[in-house]
Amino acid sequence: MTGSFRRTALRLLKGALLILLVLLLLPYLLTPLYRLIDPPSTLMLWRRATGRPVERVWVPLAALPPALPRSVMVAEDAKFCSHHGIDFGELRAAIREADDISEMRGASTLTQQTAKNLFLWPGRSYVREVLEFPLALWIDLILGKRRVMEIYLNIAVLGPTSQFGAEAGARYAFGKSARDLNPHEAALLASILPNPRRRSARSPGPGLSRLAGIYQGRADRFLTPSACLWRQTGSSASRIDPL
Repeated sequence: MTGSFRRTALRLLKGALLILLVLLLLPYLLTPLYRLIDPPSTLMLWRRATGRPVERVWVPLAALPPALPRSVMVAEDAKFCSHHGIDFGELRAAIREADDISEMRGASTLTQQTAKNLFLWPGRSYVREVLEFPLALWIDLILGKRRVMEIYLNIAVLGPTSQFGAEAGARYAFGKSARDLNPHEAALLASILPNPRRRSARSPGPGLSRLAGIYQGRADRFLTPSACLWRQTGSSASRIDPL
């Protein structure tokens, strides 16, 4: 009986380890496909699975006003074009300033946020950070800056409930397509990214309006640092959106 129990336990352990390995490798196998397929985020999939609405219309980066990705870079990741998925300088500074990982702010790059949105879960934890770092490096290597920005702008939460991506966020906040955003509206959308459920581009308060003004001014001067988005050619207008 004891030997049989051990064999059964060993088989279960091997099965569990195999499942874990598949789950860990799956994001790395899916990433190359996302050069062609327009992916959903894990939160979008979860909302769909639980019967809640998801608003997302994919818009190629080439169709968006340049002020939008520039404003997002200014707000979230000014060194997006110069790092390889992780800004180690900002990360070291954030670690020095924080007593606990939950207190870390400002170290997460757009690529890390894209990795989290595509494959992981919200909230800070050591486990998520450990999984996120190599994924961000892989995503940056395989997809490149332009595609990472395009995916980010189409899966980020940009509204209080079901609005995912720039198009849904722009329609909710301004009643217009993201293609038609002016620089101030683009900066307003970028300014709600830390907490789109509590910050509103639709009815911004004085503080948010001032922040958007700062981002707008910086984005207007952000030509050289954002050049990586326009060095690559090609359009994703014909890509496949699985939703």
